[in-house]
Amino acid sequence: MVRMSATELAGRIRTKELGPVEVAEAHIRRVEQVNPALNAVVAERFDKALDESRAAEARLMRTPAAELPPLFGVPCTIKDFYAVEGLPQTGGLWLRKDAIATEDAVVVRRVRDAGAIVLGVTNVPEGGLWLESHNRVYGRSNNPWDLRRTPGGSSGGEGAIVAAGGSAFGMGSDIGGSIRLPAAFCGVAGHKPTGRMVPSTGHWPPLEGALRGYLACGPIARRVDDLIAVWKLVAGPDAAGFTQAWELGDPAAVDLTGVSVFPLHEGGVKVEPALGAALDRSAHLLERRGARIERLRPDLLREAIWVWGAMMSAEEGPSYAELVSGDRDMSVLRELMKLPLGRSRHTGPVLALILGERLMKRFPSKQNQRLLELGRSLGREIEDTLGDRGVILHPPYSRSAPRHGAPLLRPLDPGFTAIFNVLELPATQVPTGLDSRGLPVGVQVVGARGRDHLCLAVAKALEEELGVLTPIDPRPAHHAAAARRG
Repeated sequence: MVRMSATELAGRIRTKELGPVEVAEAHIRRVEQVNPALNAVVAERFDKALDESRAAEARLMRTPAAELPPLFGVPCTIKDFYAVEGLPQTGGLWLRKDAIATEDAVVVRRVRDAGAIVLGVTNVPEGGLWLESHNRVYGRSNNPWDLRRTPGGSSGGEGAIVAAGGSAFGMGSDIGGSIRLPAAFCGVAGHKPTGRMVPSTGHWPPLEGALRGYLACGPIARRVDDLIAVWKLVAGPDAAGFTQAWELGDPAAVDLTGVSVFPLHEGGVKVEPALGAALDRSAHLLERRGARIERLRPDLLREAIWVWGAMMSAEEGPSYAELVSGDRDMSVLRELMKLPLGRSRHTGPVLALILGERLMKRFPSKQNQRLLELGRSLGREIEDTLGDRGVILHPPYSRSAPRHGAPLLRPLDPGFTAIFNVLELPATQVPTGLDSRGLPVGVQVVGARGRDHLCLAVAKALEEELGVLTPIDPRPAHHAAAARRG
């Protein structure tokens, strides 16, 4: 059962081939089996989930299949940044270690209304905005493909537990790659919807202004069909009124014949050969299905990470230091001195991010204005180029899952994903195979705003050609070494 997709589980429950209780029990056993190695699920509600599955079983016996909701009885997990009634919502912050949600976030309510059963919440980086899901409240999460490596962030706990089969799907969020990077590093699929398509009400931190359009709430799953099902359920306006009512296209209705595919290798940073080869192979497979391969100027995203930083910093709101510590004037030097002594409540990446934010604020206003205008012109250029039937294929990162701590040495690499947040473009990450180290590689499929269904259709075609990599058992270092030798 833990190898089945969410849509397959829902179908078999609806036809009574499987019962909600046995499905929930199988996934709970799997979480208990793999979580000691992964540290992905940081707070569980197993007893309540079993109570809900028993109620679902009783409902199944008296309700026609056609009247059951689409994800009836399917177990899922939720990123800690979302409010799940009765569970912690810490944001990975010591400052919020005792925070308990009193109601569900909008997207959590929507997946539960669709019949899904929440097993628990998953680990995140301290305050988000980083590729390592590590904090002082819950510790560090590990990648099931190699426990020495990061599962990514900020939805890293989701990526890890979905890849290991503990959850049929998960809800992530993404303001710089936080759905796509964990999906890429863990060998699963993830979709960052168009900006302002899915409501973020009940997500921490609450954002204002343009930042609400940069943050995207979306699913992580092992199969693209599950991304499609969950995306359709969570999209649409809520009472907060910020989300737009986009018309959702149907991925199944997309004909790839004549679709323009633009492979783009560089994002200001060179990629490892395996990532470049994955992109080229994906383009070739799509061309075989009738797509047209076209070219973008190679330096299009050369300044991606700087544009993202400028557009993020231009928005009003609390500073990052204030967000993670409650103190706008927090002394980074003092916290750095505490780190080796184990006395700081903060992690090294957070301190580096605070320094980076302060550096961006000191940029000459001319330079910031240039980057802001570049961001606006990039958005226009990409949308004009893609139109209704074009996608970009782009690496999600410069390499496969890095070792713990290594992302600090490559601060420009998140630009591969982050640029599409500030441009509010939809992007689907899909795995394409393994590199020579036995680690997953993949590609992002990026479309114009509102063309989520095209991104998902292209990702589905690649999945049909290249297969699915997960679920897997967590692999210690000697497995990774064996994969390299093989």
